Amino acid sequence: MKPIRLTREQSRDQTRQRLFDAALTTFMNKGFGVTSVEDIAAAAGYSRGAFYSNFGSKSELLLELLRRDHDATMGRMRSIFEDGEATRQDMEARVLQYYSEIYRENKCFLLWAEAKLHASRDAAFREQFNAFMRELRQTTTDYISAFSERAGTPLPMPAEQLSLGLIALCDGVQFFYSSDPQAVPADFAEAVLAGFFRRVVFGAS
Repeated sequence: MKPIRLTREQSRDQTRQRLFDAALTTFMNKGFGVTSVEDIAAAAGYSRGAFYSNFGSKSELLLELLRRDHDATMGRMRSIFEDGEATRQDMEARVLQYYSEIYRENKCFLLWAEAKLHASRDAAFREQFNAFMRELRQTTTDYISAFSERAGTPLPMPAEQLSLGLIALCDGVQFFYSSDPQAVPADFAEAVLAGFFRRVVFGAS
């Protein structure tokens, strides 16, 4: 069978995707700081020049990886909260499932942790990275408020405070689970996250 000839645009997209995949794997295994452009290019099967034909820097590539994961997270949140026909019980079940499983389904968690460290040292990167974090906090705040209104359950504290607490709790559970899963097993981690929502957000006893 004659191989399919890719267009220039398709070839470029394929190259970028292979660089994305190689960067994600290398960042997760070695860490962002010690990973070089040459490491990423070699893992993808390309030259250093191919990397710079697609990205201006390692930081730029990291931001693109974060943007992709961020967009996927926003999509999942929208699918939970923007179903106008969902009952309160349906929404509660979806929210509990999402937040009680996110600690082990977020494959890019360590990438975000690396990005936070990089942002603390690089002012230019920090500005763009913080834009992701502000959007995540604001979107979470908006959905908490919307859920409270639809469910008729008053919030025990302002939605923006709950949003920050929820994000920090998820990050904390993921840190404990990823570094010491024997001390923080899956059922324990899920109980912590689900319990927060049941008691604090849903107002259940």
